[in-house]
Amino acid sequence: MNRSSSNDTTRGPAPQPKTSRLSRLLPWSMLAIAVLYTLSAFRPPREDGFAFSLFGRLPIVDQGRTKPLDTYARTNLLIISTRQAMYLADTDGTMEREERDGHVKALALEWLLDVMSRPDQARDYRIVRIDHPDIKSQLGFDSERKYFSVNEIVAHSSVLDEQFQLARQVPANDRSMYQRHVLKLGARLSTYFGAEDVANLYLVPPAAEESAEWTTLAEAQHAVEAHGELTPASATYVEVMRAWREGDVASFNATIAAYLQSLEEQIPRTMRRVWFETLFNRVAPFLRAIALYVLVFLLAALSWLRMSRPLVTAALWVLAVAFVMHTVGFVARMYIQQRPPVTNLYSSAIFVGWGAALLGLLLERFYRNGIGAVTAAGTGFLTLLVAHNLSLDGDTMTMMQAVLDTNFWLATHVVVITLGYAATFLAGFLGIIFILRGLFTRSLTQDVQRNLGRMIYGIVCFATLFSFVGTILGGIWADQSWGRFWGWDPKENGALLIVLWNALILHARWGGMIRQRGLAVLAVAGNIVTSWSWFGTNMLGVGLHAYGFIDSAIFWMLLFIASQLALIGLGLIPLRHWRSMQKGRSSAERELDAAEPDLRPGLGAPPTPRPSP
Repeated sequence: MNRSSSNDTTRGPAPQPKTSRLSRLLPWSMLAIAVLYTLSAFRPPREDGFAFSLFGRLPIVDQGRTKPLDTYARTNLLIISTRQAMYLADTDGTMEREERDGHVKALALEWLLDVMSRPDQARDYRIVRIDHPDIKSQLGFDSERKYFSVNEIVAHSSVLDEQFQLARQVPANDRSMYQRHVLKLGARLSTYFGAEDVANLYLVPPAAEESAEWTTLAEAQHAVEAHGELTPASATYVEVMRAWREGDVASFNATIAAYLQSLEEQIPRTMRRVWFETLFNRVAPFLRAIALYVLVFLLAALSWLRMSRPLVTAALWVLAVAFVMHTVGFVARMYIQQRPPVTNLYSSAIFVGWGAALLGLLLERFYRNGIGAVTAAGTGFLTLLVAHNLSLDGDTMTMMQAVLDTNFWLATHVVVITLGYAATFLAGFLGIIFILRGLFTRSLTQDVQRNLGRMIYGIVCFATLFSFVGTILGGIWADQSWGRFWGWDPKENGALLIVLWNALILHARWGGMIRQRGLAVLAVAGNIVTSWSWFGTNMLGVGLHAYGFIDSAIFWMLLFIASQLALIGLGLIPLRHWRSMQKGRSSAERELDAAEPDLRPGLGAPPTPRPSP
């Protein structure tokens, strides 16, 4: 004892780890970066010349709803070129420029102004995207190019008209890939010419809020020809187009500002939503959330290598910021649409990611091991990426079909069953982490296995409840809408499959047929079932829930299913080949290895039933 005391005295206090200060600063610095990155999105644009932000706030009625010209320009350019900004020639404007091959990067609003006021020049911009090589060959275009001008395409109108007619004569479900791309090109050209026809755009608002229908500039002009003067809307657009053509910045800005002020007095509620939508477009909350989810994933994954506690804390804090941004995005859509959060396939992708991020955030709050953060960030990133690609088809807030036009059922059945999707996907991604960490690393310790098993089990229980309740509510809605509770529609079958699969996982666990690894493998298979119900059934072209075949979506869905099957195959590799189960593991881990039989096809002989945890 004395020797020990003497040694302690000579040694003095134990030196502090070199990383202690870094450990304290890392979470705060990551949080500061995330918050500053988020707040920077709300910074107003710097405009030294033409006030494009004011022009983008001008309202238009398109596809059944009132929206700002900013949204109209963005969605139309997305449909035509799959981008929201393009490299154009000879654009005016005085914003900061990025050049490529003598062309400057122009905003969607600048492109729209050129289309409206200088159509001859705008038709020479190479903005129409053509992907199919056979179409390029028929039109005599370079197969390496992707973008072509309207004038180049119209020069071959006789060939295109023939192909359009042939493609339309084929039933939608029987069309070849070439015919689908031909019709897609036709839709892009139709969208372009619609924007070019300014006189027939619904730009003239009613005299008071919801007092009358919106009218086109041509209709408004015909109605006042007897008075010999332009309407305020007509006069504004005539002057704005002139000022843009002639580079008259002062007149352009002053005319729009005066017209906006009169509109705010005339239709204040509409203009508040229109202004809010332009802010929503500029902030782009979902794109910001994607970037933050990537940061969370990296921080949480690195926490499994070294300096785990500060990295896990940093991942949790950044995840909270990303979740707030994600929430701001879909709440903003609810305000703009005046609808519940899920109204179409695009919004379902947003909500599935949000639900998975919420559950992952709760898991991370309780376990603090980085697993909840990784799964939340991974599912949030992937689902928002899916939503971003779905937005390439145009406006994501269009009018809904009559049978869906009910806020009650959208807020109950759709929200509940979508949360079931989110939970099933989250359980599947937890299973992926279990398999990959166990097979390729030594980090799947007994404690980690136990915690992952509890996470997957709890999330599957949640998914079973919400999937079942959502399916029942859907049947009640179907009975009210179509006069039958159940009709074996593909979408209904998909919902039933999710319920049955989650119930199978729980019964296998309760019956002692599987333990942690079996739970993980079956949860990964749940990803396949859910992706089929969520996307696959929509693209069959049959049933009351079919939303249409999407070429790119079916490819990526099949690729996703193939990846999940590969992961299931990895999970079925005998435990003796798993790196976490090889030499060097603890005695407790070896006991666990011996206790759990290999999970092979057929499951082998079931072990003695054990009570559920």
